[in-house]
Amino acid sequence: MSMFKILDISASAMHAQTVRLNTVASNMANADSISSNKDEVYKSKQPVFQTILEGNEYEPKSGVRVKEIVESQAPAKMEYNPNHPMADDQGYIYRPNVNIVEEMANMLSAQRSYETNIEVMNTSKQLLLRTIQLGK
Repeated sequence: MSMFKILDISASAMHAQTVRLNTVASNMANADSISSNKDEVYKSKQPVFQTILEGNEYEPKSGVRVKEIVESQAPAKMEYNPNHPMADDQGYIYRPNVNIVEEMANMLSAQRSYETNIEVMNTSKQLLLRTIQLGK
């Protein structure tokens, strides 16, 4: 395997983890939003990764990419609060199905994966530089 392919694989993984971190940030930013309709409330989102086995001229021949971002099908949290200005006819408000603890764990996992790929790239760079120095 070419050393440059390793850099491409790490770069694709770093891009995927960036999307994952941005999705987590979006989920956490909307965790306290409120709606008067359970169909309009914010739903937690998660990226789905896909292995790249064949590429084209615009993407690497191997690595990972974000296939899609899916919304959670878990029900919204109903809260009885008849005095709230956004309460529906029955006195309920709806909160997103975002679990902050799970999102924090997801964020830490994505951060660690990103850092690991940075280490892979740095190690590959050092190996390439040492290989070049052998030829001198």
